[in-house]
Amino acid sequence: MSKEQHNSKDRSETRQHIEDENVDTFDDLQEAAQESEDQVDEANDMINHELADIDALNKQLLDAQAQVEKEKKEYLFLMAEFDNFRKRTLREKGELIKNASESVLKGLLPIVDDFERGLEACSKADDPAEIRKGMELIYQKLVKFLAQNGVKAIESTGQPFDAELHEAIAMVPVGDESQKGIVIDTPTKGYTLNDKVLRHAKVAVGQ
Repeated sequence: MSKEQHNSKDRSETRQHIEDENVDTFDDLQEAAQESEDQVDEANDMINHELADIDALNKQLLDAQAQVEKEKKEYLFLMAEFDNFRKRTLREKGELIKNASESVLKGLLPIVDDFERGLEACSKADDPAEIRKGMELIYQKLVKFLAQNGVKAIESTGQPFDAELHEAIAMVPVGDESQKGIVIDTPTKGYTLNDKVLRHAKVAVGQ
């Protein structure tokens, strides 16, 4: 083989070697590019998944804020309603007390009229029995009026002493053992208003 042929063969082998290396390099580059593309796709999937989670959290946050605003408005509405109810109740209670006191005082006026007529009659009457009878009628009318308004006398004389109803102002010695602890006398009557003690009876108790 001539020298020229030998050189030509070497060049051909070198060219083939370079081409083989280029093919291997291209294959490696293609494989690397595919791996990079896969990594990019995987990263995009992760980003999209995280974005979806963020959107879901934002939606939950907006829903929670809307619920808080709704409940805040309902709370403020209820507070306003309660305040109006409280004011209305106080006003109605005040009017009720005022009207009740007016009604009681108005009911006493006819009895005052009777007393005035009785006093006038006393100045002209000579019979004490007639005067007493007139006073008893006025007294009965007054007692009836008090009872209609819930005021009743407390039974005391002859009853066992009860600290809830009676106020002992004297202790009276008694010879009968059965009279001990019993109300012997009631100098001042006691009264209840709708079963609540309005005034304790002042009593003398046997001892």
